Amino acid sequence: MQNKSIFSALLFSLLMILGVQAQEFPGLDKSPMDAASFPSSYRESNKAIKIVYSRPQLKGRSLDKLAPKGEVWRTGANEAAELSLYTDMTLGGKDIKAGTYTFYVIPGEKEWTAIVSTDLNVWGSYFYNEANDVARISVPVKMGDESVEAFAMAFTEAENGVDLHLAWDKVRVSVPFKKK
Repeated sequence: MQNKSIFSALLFSLLMILGVQAQEFPGLDKSPMDAASFPSSYRESNKAIKIVYSRPQLKGRSLDKLAPKGEVWRTGANEAAELSLYTDMTLGGKDIKAGTYTFYVIPGEKEWTAIVSTDLNVWGSYFYNEANDVARISVPVKMGDESVEAFAMAFTEAENGVDLHLAWDKVRVSVPFKKK
């Protein structure tokens, strides 16, 4: 009887191990998720602002095809970029309470419009609703010397706030968030 119990336990253990090994995991996403925050040090837990987004790559395609001028863009790939403010801020003179929002942009030739929206859990910008905008600001486009293959965002400290920098191909845009 004891041998039967030991055999059963071994058989059960073997089946569990095989079951775990048989689990399939997806490969890397073609546009992997990333996050930028301020302060940017991973050791600093007292953040003021953070954005989570996916990083599409040019792969020989034009920026205008991936982020068309004059159209609302999700600011990355897959889900729309998710912006978290951990303190009240302003954007373009509009107050934004601490909380989580969606961050969209409208690319243009000489300027981009940055939009903070109450939309949440949004795939792309297909269901963008201007009525849900909390704040908007138009910011100038600058051109960099080198092309950035994978869309990127980063924060830097600015006078009385932080700037969110966006870079893709040779396009550079900075969005000023002011501390309230």
